[in-house]
Amino acid sequence: MPSPATLLPQAASTTDDAAESVTNAASFVEENWATWLSIGLRILLIIVIAVALRSVVRKALTKLISRMNTSAEAVEGTALGGLLVNAERRRQRSEAIGSVLRSVSSFLILGTAALMVLAALKIDLGPLLASAGVAGVAIGFGARNLVTDFLSGVFMIMEDQYGVGDKIDAGVASGEVIEVGLRVTKLRGDNGEIWYVRNGEIKRIGNLSQGWATAGVAVQVKPTENLAHIREVVQGVADTLAKETPWDERLWGPVEVLGLDEVLLASMTVKVSAKTMPGQQFAVERELRWRIKDAFDAAGIRIIGGAPAPDEDEAAPADPAAAVAAPSALANPASPQSLATAPIPTAPAPAPGVRLPK
Repeated sequence: MPSPATLLPQAASTTDDAAESVTNAASFVEENWATWLSIGLRILLIIVIAVALRSVVRKALTKLISRMNTSAEAVEGTALGGLLVNAERRRQRSEAIGSVLRSVSSFLILGTAALMVLAALKIDLGPLLASAGVAGVAIGFGARNLVTDFLSGVFMIMEDQYGVGDKIDAGVASGEVIEVGLRVTKLRGDNGEIWYVRNGEIKRIGNLSQGWATAGVAVQVKPTENLAHIREVVQGVADTLAKETPWDERLWGPVEVLGLDEVLLASMTVKVSAKTMPGQQFAVERELRWRIKDAFDAAGIRIIGGAPAPDEDEAAPADPAAAVAAPSALANPASPQSLATAPIPTAPAPAPGVRLPK
């Protein structure tokens, strides 16, 4: 067992070591506390600025979207509001654009703040950025269809190619747009079916609800009808239609008689055209056909495929002798024709025991 005299130097050395360690730690903290405080304050400042900037940007975008929706609702109450502005279409478009802008702004602000924090901590960003680039390329290659759909939806919405309420022909499907998304466009077909069309699959779009439309009506009449009379009757129908409600709003131009579209031996085709409100051309065509048919019947103009004219309906009575066959020479048995066709008589058979002369 060591003596107390031996333990005293060891305890003294241990105490000296502990005191030296504490002194070194205190001196290290004293030397670096300013650097740590500076780094901490820098990181805190970066985070505060990033959060504040993100909040300000999101509030500004939300306010802008609300203002766009408010202006759309105000214009919708005017006479042409239903035509020029569709509130639901504007709302969905503005919300989609706002969502994209909010996401992009948040990603840029927070991503930049994260990189600044890592730089403040003296972390080498070269390998991290290289790894992130490789991972982004791999993810983009694996989800290229999703990325294509998303980017196509963003550009379609920003360019306002179509919106809710428009009738479009997207190639793969056609119908009325009931929802526009960043990845999928929802259409309702003519028979009520709902089509979900990926935006990346749409190669061309025909919007049938923008600008104006054309209503065309072709009427086939007899080639003997008076063209001047036909033009006069059709022009009277057009003038009457343009003065009545709601056709006066749906017609955006005069109903024009374009002339003869086709001339055949048994018929001729008269073409009528009118510029209409987009999407209303079919209703105008049906109304024009209805009124032109009534006007032609009242004016005595014969339409191909219609009821026959009165002079054609009253045909001459049938000749009763027409159903009787012509008399035949074979009907008289004494006529030469009957005698010539009579069978040749055969000789009677000899009686028994009678010998015929040789």
